[in-house]
Amino acid sequence: MEAELAAQDIDLRFTQFLILKRLSRLGPMSASELARSVELDGGAMTRQLDQLEAKGFLRRTPHEQDRRALRIELTDAGNALWQQLTDCNDRVLEAAQRSLSLTEREQLHDYLERVLHALRDKS
Repeated sequence: MEAELAAQDIDLRFTQFLILKRLSRLGPMSASELARSVELDGGAMTRQLDQLEAKGFLRRTPHEQDRRALRIELTDAGNALWQQLTDCNDRVLEAAQRSLSLTEREQLHDYLERVLHALRDKS
């Protein structure tokens, strides 16, 4: 993915791409929720958010119910960038699965979802 981003002259790391992807698909959330969704610790998330905010792709806004907390949301520039990144994402996924049949792709996705679920299951 980073090679595809570089080819498009987009200055993002893979983790930053994931953050934009989560915000685009799930909407505004707290930094801790976002960190869990991309599996980063708090310090690493703060650094990534600082960089993306400096680039104008996201903003921190006060949480509606908890005045101590902040919500992370995409800016208009972040939404526009995500629209551009969607094609990159599709190209990378297609290239990665090119040698698989439709049935094999479905099986792979099922296996990966089950493995991920097992890894996240704390019980």
